[in-house]
Formats: sequence, structure tokens, C-alpha cells
Amino acid sequence: MSNLTTLTSALHKAGMRVTPQRIAICELLTTSDEHPTAAMIFEQLKPRFASLSLATVYNTLDVLVGLGVVNALGHAGDDKVHYDADTEPHVNLACISCSRIIDIPSEHVTHLDQEITSASGYKLLGARVLYYGLCPTCQKKQKGTTRIQ
Repeated sequence: MSNLTTLTSALHKAGMRVTPQRIAICELLTTSDEHPTAAMIFEQLKPRFASLSLATVYNTLDVLVGLGVVNALGHAGDDKVHYDADTEPHVNLACISCSRIIDIPSEHVTHLDQEITSASGYKLLGARVLYYGLCPTCQKKQKGTTRIQ
């Protein structure tokens, strides 16, 4: 996982000012296990930073993704992009009901990267493995509901 120093250094190298708001965005990304959306980040940080704008959040995320220190994941059934500061090979599982995304460490992802590189000759710059389904909690909720015909 990228740490706070990695993210703030990347912003500095990209020529962005490392403001308290941007540090807070980076800190939230590195400490959250929720794979937040830009709106989630904005809502969590707005009480601390009255001048924070959603545009600042999006611009900061775009730069971090462009630099390869944060991954932009597909939507999790909510049509919103989620962000992940863990750029090490792993699997993401997204629940299409509650939109929660969790990380699953997997050596198979590393082996798959090696297999693809060997078979194709490509130099891989990154990859995302994102599975969609229903988490155990949402499965239980669905079993507990009855349909009215």
C-alpha cells in the first residue's frame, strides 16, 4: 500500500502544492479500508476544511491515479469510481448491493502478471482485478426477504 509520504511526494513531484487539504485527502486514502469515492472523501473532510471543494478532491485523485500511486477502481454497483491506495497486486471484491469493496491478498495475481508478461512480451505497468458479487451480509439480507407476488 502506498503510504502518506509516497502520495504527498508524488503530488510535490507533479508540481502541485501540498496543502493541508491535499495531505488530508492522501491520509484518508492511506488509512481507509473503504475504497472511498471522491464524494465520500469530500464529505468526510469538509467539516475540517471549510474551503475544500469537490474539484480539489477530484483533481488530487486524478493526479495520484495518473502517477500510479492510487488506483481508480470501477464502480461497485453504485455508478461511482472508488479509489484504492494499495497498488500492490491483490484482488478487490465489490458488493453490488451495498457497494462495499474489500481487498483479498492473492499470490495468484502476481503469478498471473508473470504469466501474462512471459506470454505476451508486454512490460506491465499495472493491473486491477475486481470481482463483483454479493457480500455475506447482503446475501443474508436477501435470504431474509420474501417476495410479495
